[in-house]
Amino acid sequence: MEFKDGSIIYPLPDDTLLSEKEGKWRIKLPEAYKEFIKKYNGGTPIKDSFKCNNHIYAIDRFLCILKVTGERDDEYYDIGVVRTQLDERIVFDENLVGTELLPIAVLFAGDFVCLDYRTNKEQPRVVVWNHEESGDLDPVTYDVSNSFSDFISMVE
Repeated sequence: MEFKDGSIIYPLPDDTLLSEKEGKWRIKLPEAYKEFIKKYNGGTPIKDSFKCNNHIYAIDRFLCILKVTGERDDEYYDIGVVRTQLDERIVFDENLVGTELLPIAVLFAGDFVCLDYRTNKEQPRVVVWNHEESGDLDPVTYDVSNSFSDFISMVE
């Protein structure tokens, strides 16, 4: 996968930061995703389209993983920051401890690609979260693929 020049956000996350985020979110990130984010943190892909639910979606950019300090403008694209902004719109149960939907990419027009941990905590599916159809504690998602690796192979 190729990315637009200057779109990758530095510093790239290392294993220590990824492990810290996994603990905070109470999930295990797929190995393929960890290898991807360690190379292409927050990047904007040149080939950016994929099909889902009889619709063609365009990836605006992948989200990044940073140590958030509040000192950088590009922290707006950090997964944790986006997750907090979406708050109850990506949560099914307000008493849930941990993460069920983890946004990993911003789509054109406000939807997100998410890792979906609802049915399998070890191997999350990839879904599109629809912002227009979703309400508080009632996120609407569409299945894209069974794994992050499969998702990446779909992007054209």
